[in-house]
Amino acid sequence: MLIVGGGPVGLTLAIELGQQGVRCILVDKRKTPGRLPKMERCNPRTMENFRRMGIADEVRRAGLPDWVPMDVFICIGSVLDPPLVHHRYPSVREYKESIRAVNDGSLPLEPYQLISQYTLEPVLRSIAERTPGVSVRFGHELVGFRQDDDGVTADVVDLNGRTLQMRSTYLAGCDGGASLVRQELGIKLRGESRRRLCQALFRCDTLFDLLPHKGRHYHVADDKWSFMIVQDDTKHFSLHATVDENGAKEAMPRLFESIVGRPLHYETLYVGSWTQRLMLADRYRDGRVFLAGDSAHLVIPTGGLGMNTGAGDASDLAWKLAAVLHGWGGPGLLDAYELERRPVGARAVRASRRGAVGRERWRSAWRPVLGDDTAAGAQARAELAGVVEEEQRWSNDLLGIELGYRYTGSPLIVGEAGQGPDPESFQYAPTTWPGARLPHVWLDEGDAIHDRLGRCYTLLTLSGAGAETAGALAAAFAQLGAPFAVYAVRSKAAETVYEGYPLVLVRPDLHVAWRGFELPDPRALAARVTGRSIGLTAPDR
Repeated sequence: MLIVGGGPVGLTLAIELGQQGVRCILVDKRKTPGRLPKMERCNPRTMENFRRMGIADEVRRAGLPDWVPMDVFICIGSVLDPPLVHHRYPSVREYKESIRAVNDGSLPLEPYQLISQYTLEPVLRSIAERTPGVSVRFGHELVGFRQDDDGVTADVVDLNGRTLQMRSTYLAGCDGGASLVRQELGIKLRGESRRRLCQALFRCDTLFDLLPHKGRHYHVADDKWSFMIVQDDTKHFSLHATVDENGAKEAMPRLFESIVGRPLHYETLYVGSWTQRLMLADRYRDGRVFLAGDSAHLVIPTGGLGMNTGAGDASDLAWKLAAVLHGWGGPGLLDAYELERRPVGARAVRASRRGAVGRERWRSAWRPVLGDDTAAGAQARAELAGVVEEEQRWSNDLLGIELGYRYTGSPLIVGEAGQGPDPESFQYAPTTWPGARLPHVWLDEGDAIHDRLGRCYTLLTLSGAGAETAGALAAAFAQLGAPFAVYAVRSKAAETVYEGYPLVLVRPDLHVAWRGFELPDPRALAARVTGRSIGLTAPDR
């Protein structure tokens, strides 16, 4: 397997493949990982996947300390002044306590983690480099490739300028929005561009300690759309604003000084510009070549849906490739990658647009009198606060988007009549509706059910469902050579959260493939979920 692109998505794919026994080479034209905080938060679903990979704790140790709250502020003037609006979000430590205390499926197993991309990439690279079967080669640039019936031949230029030919069974393009892989395939990104902003990165060792209100995001209500983000070491700060690009190198430091509101020693590390884009690739696959991450979808970083959706692409693609390469996965598995993940990418684009529109609405309510100590100023602040309270939440209250996506219409899922829970909702509703992520519950002995399920198909049996049923399905999977296990769930909470179904079949990625009261034809079910057949439908409840 050849992976092009050494950002978080490509590195996640490499680690996942290596852990599942697939040899792979990752190439990236950069000599070292980047130094810009393009993303700054792994969401709960990404952290759940990292937990299954055994790397969640390592990622957390490198990120924001677990005591720091994740609060969001809307400020008038300086970030040192009392905020106009304060939205509270728990620290990782507080979130873990809430998760431990709740057992109704409404919360993830893992909290989010604030970690800047320039911190996450080296962590993932280190993990990839020590993962058996994975070769990481920075300073190696893909310049072209050709595919045939048996594999892909790639031309790669190394650090010495030599062109190497690399032969692989499959190729994954995780090489960003300007993806050469996507361009070579002739696949278009379609969508819209909304706003162009300047970005600056500063180091200031004393600012975070001076902040009277600790958090991660500080939006300044002004005519420049100023937005300051605390990075993971609390010593670096990124600032985004609409200023004249021609004078940005002078304007951005001045703006930083203005919103800080007092003289502080700081260093300007970077000033540049970027364009907000909402785009989706026409296709995620061409023969033996796949797209994942920003090469397949671009979103505005409202809500952090870019890298996290890409990490989901990587985890999904990895188990399907491993299944096919190990010989038990049918051809429908790889066909289903696009059928399952492209709708998730489109959903992320829609959610990101909703968050962006929300910000635009409250930003448009800015008035020059906001900072005045007058009746007009007080009224303007009250009006703005009302709009913020409604519209800013679309950027931050996203658990439904992060956890609630379902693989509807997938040939690997045995669907049911009806609509099921709203897959577009920003509020998360735990469900075992086929295609959904299996909700987290604590078992009666105190462990998480997610931790008891391996990288195989697992039949969960609840309410005393019989061993005869499990044995028939085990035999069907064994005939296909596919990994299978049975797990008898001992959890009163699960019987409620899993909606009373005594049988729930879970895929290696912890998504529900089928649920029911009586097992259908075991051979047809096993064939369906392993990508060998699509001829099975679920009976109505």
